Amino acid sequence: MRNIKLIIEYDGTNYSGWQIQKGKKVKTIQRILEKALEKVLCKKISLIGSARTDAGVHAQGQVANFKTEKKMKLQNLQKALNSLLPVDIVIIAIEEVPSDFHSRYSNRGKVYEYKILNSFFSSAFDHRFIWQVSYALDIKLMQKGSGYFLGEHDFSSFCAAGSGNKNKRCRIIKFKIKRKGEYYIFLIEGTNFLYKMVRNIVGTLVEVGRGKFQADGIRDILNKRDRNFAGPTAPAKGLTLIRVKY
Repeated sequence: MRNIKLIIEYDGTNYSGWQIQKGKKVKTIQRILEKALEKVLCKKISLIGSARTDAGVHAQGQVANFKTEKKMKLQNLQKALNSLLPVDIVIIAIEEVPSDFHSRYSNRGKVYEYKILNSFFSSAFDHRFIWQVSYALDIKLMQKGSGYFLGEHDFSSFCAAGSGNKNKRCRIIKFKIKRKGEYYIFLIEGTNFLYKMVRNIVGTLVEVGRGKFQADGIRDILNKRDRNFAGPTAPAKGLTLIRVKY
């Protein structure tokens, strides 16, 4: 039995997230990929994903794995899959890995990027991948606020309702906010993330950047462990899973 690892890039705009939703005939990334795998390998395949990205969230480096007895060359398998997949989903790499590799449980962390366009107008080219914010933002205040997220904390205040995680503790390893022209780019790396956690963090920092919240108030929000005290949830379209680390 072979264990095959895929690295997948996708534009999540037209999909109801990564994961197949039982009892619902909705279009998800996992469903589309499994159908393509079944057609190529002539057998039903269960695909394991590293991260359950939400509806509208994108990926440059989503990782998934599956097991098969087929001896098809990996290069041919990659070509066959990409020929069947829609243009907004691409297998960018494929390799055979040890039998105990598990995309979700073997990973050591993930890197996400969130992009904001700080302008009165949106972008004809980037509108599916950015949150357009028209009010002024103070990057220094947002950078100061981001520092309070570093380390291990209980992130209950930044977890959306419906999360299946009983343990709300997560560890943020790196958090950088940089500006490129009118774009603000949030780059966050952590060992694990809760449901809509990154989007809730970004939404809260935007409130800091516009002067609605105090930067040092982030510490108090974390300590409250109550979602009602944090800021709004940033739109899904600005979020991209950049990399999964193993």
